[in-house]
Amino acid sequence: MEYKANVADIAKLRKMTGAGMMDCKKAIEEATGDFERAKEIIREKGKLIAAKRSDRTTSEGIVLAKVVGTKAYMLALACETDFVAIGEDFTSTAKAIFELALSLDIIDAEALKNAKLGDHTVLETATELSGKTGEKIEITGYARIEAAVCASYVHMNNKLGTLVGFNKEIDATVAHDVAMQAAAMAPVSISREDCPAEILEQEYKIGMEQAKLDGKPEAMLERIAEGKVGKFLKENTLLNQPLVKDNKLTVEQYIHNADKDATVTIYKRFSLND
Repeated sequence: MEYKANVADIAKLRKMTGAGMMDCKKAIEEATGDFERAKEIIREKGKLIAAKRSDRTTSEGIVLAKVVGTKAYMLALACETDFVAIGEDFTSTAKAIFELALSLDIIDAEALKNAKLGDHTVLETATELSGKTGEKIEITGYARIEAAVCASYVHMNNKLGTLVGFNKEIDATVAHDVAMQAAAMAPVSISREDCPAEILEQEYKIGMEQAKLDGKPEAMLERIAEGKVGKFLKENTLLNQPLVKDNKLTVEQYIHNADKDATVTIYKRFSLND
């Protein structure tokens, strides 16, 4: 005889899992009233949806950041649409994951995904949320930094954030301005020293090829290519960029005006639109 779910059971399973009414009805009926089995069916549905939507683009979601003493943390939880991003299920899950990361002082994304949030790992929690929303849900970024002074910034759309660490005490306004600069200008690194070698090599090659196409003399090619690299570093490394709020200064000069011995030692940036 076919099992029919009653309203009380549907409501109970919905409270337990957060899944939709029809999903709960189908799960209870498939499980013939066994709630543990019904919960497993809901979880399996989440895994199926996550697998089906694995190639989907997640450009919506939320970025959360917080400074705690000499440490700072940032999480980017992504989904497919703004409708889901502003929903209570999504935002409360993101906040719960972030609070877990802070409470356990989690170091990296892999450790966060494997951490237990209630009865399930964070990764399983995201998969279950996929089942509830019907969208791909993923952690696209997590960072924890440690420095003498840390600053964070999250843009008003909650889809872009930065963490910046300094080697020593510095004016809070300066630290905040540098974090905002990093958000607005998306530097690839702090300076030339930590810029990935492959990026510099690529810019050098582009400069060489462009100079050849322009018919420049062979003797000038290397100098022109180095100039191309120098221009790239000025525009794309944090300390060398012109300051957004006063382009007569570089970010490094702005920091040194506050304290000649201060500098940025670490920087992280997450954007759901990149």
